[in-house]
Amino acid sequence: MMLNKSSADAVAGFQVAGVHGGLKKDGALDFALLVSECDCVAAGVFTRNKVKAAPVLLDQQRLAENPASIRAVATNSGCANACTGAVGMDNARATASLVADALGIAAEQVLVMSTGVIGAHLPMPAIERGVELSSAALSDDWAAAAAAIMTTDTRPKLVSAQVECAGGSYTIAGMAKGAGMIAPDMATMLSVIATDAALELGDLQHALGAATQQSFNRIVVDGDTSTNDTVLLLANGRSGVTVAGAEDLAAFQAALDKLTRYLAQEIVRDGEGVTKFVTLDIVNAATVADAERIGQTIGASLLTKSAFYGSDANWGRIVAAAGRAGTAFDPNRSSLWVAAGESSSQPGLQIFAGGMPADYQEADAAAIMTEPAMTFRLDCGLGQGSATIWTCDISHEYISINGDYRS
Repeated sequence: MMLNKSSADAVAGFQVAGVHGGLKKDGALDFALLVSECDCVAAGVFTRNKVKAAPVLLDQQRLAENPASIRAVATNSGCANACTGAVGMDNARATASLVADALGIAAEQVLVMSTGVIGAHLPMPAIERGVELSSAALSDDWAAAAAAIMTTDTRPKLVSAQVECAGGSYTIAGMAKGAGMIAPDMATMLSVIATDAALELGDLQHALGAATQQSFNRIVVDGDTSTNDTVLLLANGRSGVTVAGAEDLAAFQAALDKLTRYLAQEIVRDGEGVTKFVTLDIVNAATVADAERIGQTIGASLLTKSAFYGSDANWGRIVAAAGRAGTAFDPNRSSLWVAAGESSSQPGLQIFAGGMPADYQEADAAAIMTEPAMTFRLDCGLGQGSATIWTCDISHEYISINGDYRS
């Protein structure tokens, strides 16, 4: 199975659109619509932030009550509709009702997502215009839909895959947005994924949860988790292929894992002000959870991220972050390597071992750190728990973007 990167193949029975409804002042696309011609089974994973936006609360309610007859997902950028009280909930419901009326379906069959500034109410005339234009522009233009959900992103993020199985072939396609406020549970982002395969609800939810844990929950840009994080997966069965049984489900999981991992890594690459893409391979931790926590702590550390930006092989910051992760960690049993590139079959240059600096040349480490992508491998020497986290540096541009985000 090969991914179609930076574009998306048509998914049978689905159409999408991206339009400018008026939420963004610069005329950029700001409203996206995904529609299925028939009922979908739908699964979702949402932020664990206790401050949840109105669209998150509404989608959670609708997936709990009506997960087998979802028909559409409407997404606006430019306004998060978070911390907006009863009016925000009314506006989220009104958005769904506008879409339902335009498509001739029930409001309960529409999910909504929002992204943008917290604390502002949705400008409903712009939402109405977005619904009107997008419902009339439905096609296979995933690129426009992916562009319409961007905020500080610099480019659309979309991908698709064709999967072969005993019953035939089917397509999975997805798009995502995210560049800042990126951290696990979930990473600060929105994503909607559609497949023309048919799956049972339990299998679909399990697959999405597992894929999210290995992708969107393994990325860190700045350590902040947002109020609106949502990943939705819709299956309408229009390919005629039913995914059931261990072998078919394993193939679907593998494809979904690969697709979500690509989208997650694209979010990091397009992070606000990012100049370096950093892979953290944490191996031989006491448990997988410990490995994840250590990697996330290193990935969110401002000191390590500053060192990445400055091409400074300051292993002390990495080891210190591992030591404060709140997990089992013994520096005297740990080793650290750095290598150029996103991954490598070889550990690379050893820079720390047994509680001490390794025997290496600083110039060699610095040369690796100047690369646009690098991999750190931290062997904790405590067990068999391993995890990979994708992170980045922090630059002056990040401060510039977030210092006047609401201006």
